[in-house]
Amino acid sequence: MKSFISFSLISITILFVITNNIPVSEAQLSATFYDSRCPNAATIIRNSIRRAVSRERRMAASLIRLHFHDCFVQGCDASILLDETPSIQSEKTAFPNINSARGYEVIEAAKAEVERACPGVVSCADVLTLAARDASAAVGGPSWSVRLGRRDSTTASRSQANIDLPSPFVGLDALISAFDIKGLNARDMVALSGAHTLGQAQCFLFRGRIYSNGTDIDANFAKEKRRRCPQTGGDSNLAALDLVTPNSFDNNYYRNIVQRKGLLQTDQILLSGSTSAIVTDYSRNPRTFAADFASAMIKMSEIQPVVGQAGIIRRICSAIN
Repeated sequence: MKSFISFSLISITILFVITNNIPVSEAQLSATFYDSRCPNAATIIRNSIRRAVSRERRMAASLIRLHFHDCFVQGCDASILLDETPSIQSEKTAFPNINSARGYEVIEAAKAEVERACPGVVSCADVLTLAARDASAAVGGPSWSVRLGRRDSTTASRSQANIDLPSPFVGLDALISAFDIKGLNARDMVALSGAHTLGQAQCFLFRGRIYSNGTDIDANFAKEKRRRCPQTGGDSNLAALDLVTPNSFDNNYYRNIVQRKGLLQTDQILLSGSTSAIVTDYSRNPRTFAADFASAMIKMSEIQPVVGQAGIIRRICSAIN
């Protein structure tokens, strides 16, 4: 879309604003962190992600979601990538992730390419952070400057994932609170929800909504979705989160919500209460949405990073060295 051509100019302004409000705990992150030790890291990762998305456009949504699910649990430390071991309860098997989160192999492939160029230098946490940015750009969305220097955790927390990752069935106040706890305000939450302009959801996540006969859902939209999502069975059947342009980054997600065609309850609920005006704004102004999405992604990517001498640099992302 023409409205998404000049995001690089927007990202410069966003970076200036955010880097002048950096918490002390994040002061060791830097956009030039790998310039001397692995100067081609960002290019290697970007090319790897572009290839993955070109093979499957849906992967862009999966990588953005994987980054989100990582950062909301223990901070952006690549804990979501760790496999189960006798001492690690993998976040991959937490309810919000099991049979749902995907893209692990894409991150491993990008990491392997970086390892060949610069062994033991670039963390999996930074690979995942860059991958989310590059996935957005690969499908027509905004890009933004990423400050680097995260290190990888040696632990994961399935129990924390079950608690901290917002459920698609909660109310607006609970949704706002879940983001507020992570340092993200209501506008950040609505902007990040716009990642649902991409990807798909499983039937069991929206069945209740399409059979509710509620006033907050378009009747024809509900009828159409019932064809692939019966009242019993078909739990894993997929439907696009954005019924208009499910493989392109744009603001149709918000236009759908205004028309009472949000797929998930937590999508449609954004049109109620204090966030309604934000949804309406984004539905009318794609550039405002793009700028706010980039800004919120930067903020999210800097939730409790492991920096300095803490943590490790994993050689492969699914296991401790």
